[in-house]
Amino acid sequence: MKNLILSIIFINSLLINAQNTRGISDETNWTKNWTNFKPKTTDYNESSNILSGQIDKNTTLSKNNIYLLTGMVYVTNNAVLTIEPGTVIKGDYETNGTLIVAKGSKIIAEGQESNPIIFTSNRPSTQRKSGDWGGLVIFGDAPINKFGSIGQINLNLDSKYNIYGGNNIDSDSGILKFVRIEFAGKKIGTGKLQNSLYIAGVGRKTKLENIQISYSNSDSFVCNGGQLTLKNLISFRANGNDYYFTEGAQVNISNSLAVKNQYFTNPGKSRCFDIESYDVKSNADLTKKLTNVVATNVTLLNEENDNLGLIREAILVKENTAFSMANSIISGFNQCLLLDGKIKTDYENLDKIKFNDVLFNNCTTYIESEFTENNNALKSWYSNNKFYIEYSKANNVDFFVENDVKKIPDFRIKKDKNLTSRLASK
Repeated sequence: MKNLILSIIFINSLLINAQNTRGISDETNWTKNWTNFKPKTTDYNESSNILSGQIDKNTTLSKNNIYLLTGMVYVTNNAVLTIEPGTVIKGDYETNGTLIVAKGSKIIAEGQESNPIIFTSNRPSTQRKSGDWGGLVIFGDAPINKFGSIGQINLNLDSKYNIYGGNNIDSDSGILKFVRIEFAGKKIGTGKLQNSLYIAGVGRKTKLENIQISYSNSDSFVCNGGQLTLKNLISFRANGNDYYFTEGAQVNISNSLAVKNQYFTNPGKSRCFDIESYDVKSNADLTKKLTNVVATNVTLLNEENDNLGLIREAILVKENTAFSMANSIISGFNQCLLLDGKIKTDYENLDKIKFNDVLFNNCTTYIESEFTENNNALKSWYSNNKFYIEYSKANNVDFFVENDVKKIPDFRIKKDKNLTSRLASK
């Protein structure tokens, strides 16, 4: 009986500790072996094979070759593109190398922790910069909330393959696992930028985990509609948004990281999370699902130390969306969360935006509205004990296990209970 009681106490202790873990979590530093926070100094061998045009039959890329992605390369005709662990694919700077997986086709890029798949720039290490090449585009036939259930993206793609969306929640566009995408997001016209990983109408059978996107010239991860489970994602020093959700995306994102830096961002226009249901309201069918993002064990970090305010809010939530965050950390921002001024401060709207066991560290303001007259109501609403929000004022060096990316970074929070305080009056 005594042993049974001790076992129950031990199990309960483990559950409590697991529930109280904030930010990216694991017993070990899961970002350690497959990531690269210094891609500007990494050299790769010269390209030996060229990818161009269409891939219209099942094809495997071998780790024994270095591939050069030239121009718009389409995976079509329901073909499956398989990429072996350890394969390096370079996006061509001159021709804007871009890989597009058309609706009905698949990509199977399943790397390994010790042998990741790498998409990077073909420029020399001394010349690489954000926006050297296009990126990856993956289309599926999962639901979106546009009229007609079909969408297109404005990236000068071949019209035959520039379609996504449908009615298949279980749509399977393949696997991206232990994959790095570096220096993507090329500018392709006046005001138009490609995104590093553009996921549109992709369904829940698609596996997207352990993906690092570094130095994106635009948004890192973009989800247009679909139903997705995302985990172990990293966006590092993006110029645009780290994670952008729109067109009715139904997303669960967990154990993921965004690191912003004032020298690699678009001032005032770059956020960690940008959550909306539509770009233009008249294009959306509001009888369909609106964007709903559930974030668990997420760390959003601003490296800015000079208080110039070049990086604003960590999260922007627009009207007619739902967002919840639990067991997470927002650190170093002028604003933690900014609500669209069109969101009314009534129960119907605010009940869609929830926090549970979230820590705001070293931030100036916390939850505010673009319509400043709503701020007192927001302060009152989120001071309710049910949200369990804590606050601290620790520097990054004291807060994270290792925040220096010149070393081996470890963005898990230090286990120091004295760092935080529960202040409902914040």
